[in-house]
Amino acid sequence: MEASTRAVLTAALAALMGVASFVVGFDALEHLGELPVVAGAILLALAVAAGWPLLLGLPNVLGSAVVIALGGAGAVVAVTATRGQPFLRELPIVIALAILLAFVNELARQDGRARLVDSVSGTVAGVLVAAASAGWVAAERSPSGTALVVSGAVALAFASAVSAVPLHSWHAPAVTIGAAVLAGGGAGAAMQEFGLVVGGTLGLAMGVLVAALHALFDRLPALRRRAAALTVVVLPVALSGLLVYVVGRVLVR
Repeated sequence: MEASTRAVLTAALAALMGVASFVVGFDALEHLGELPVVAGAILLALAVAAGWPLLLGLPNVLGSAVVIALGGAGAVVAVTATRGQPFLRELPIVIALAILLAFVNELARQDGRARLVDSVSGTVAGVLVAAASAGWVAAERSPSGTALVVSGAVALAFASAVSAVPLHSWHAPAVTIGAAVLAGGGAGAAMQEFGLVVGGTLGLAMGVLVAALHALFDRLPALRRRAAALTVVVLPVALSGLLVYVVGRVLVR
């Protein structure tokens, strides 16, 4: 999968997360509550789990994928079931249990446990990435939650779309970050709930994330495999959930 295709798909996924949050406010869909955002977050976690072991070349692909899926989906369910701030207070418990499960997974291996450290560390890293998608649910429940999620999703979509443009050297991350700041600031101002500064800060976070992930994963040989490429597509959207919640928690009152 080409880098430009992955970037466009990431932008589309970010836009879908924004739409999922936006429809929550419609009276006709009020009975759904936050279900669209919760469903989107769980799908993000499962998509990360599907390709993360292949992306990192972990020795126990199936076992690691199962642990990551359980940790990511469990994180979303835990945040959904939490009432009252802070919404992520149960997240450390879920991650701790997933780490324990990662060790159990290694004990169950029958292949001599080659590359044990790589397997454990890679699986735990995947759990953390998948669990970050629960941040979208927490952000949706925050003050001005819909505005926060939509602004973050718009900034992420613009940053991802701009990263598909073939630029050289330092121009690419600079343009990506600049586009995200402008998009986030514009979306924040348009939502009229927290304004330009918060939107611009969200855009800065999204732009730095997209630029960093693009530099980190763009040339990995594993991207020739479809599942690994899918994980790289989903990765910015999953990780940005936690960033959106943190920015909202700090700046929105």
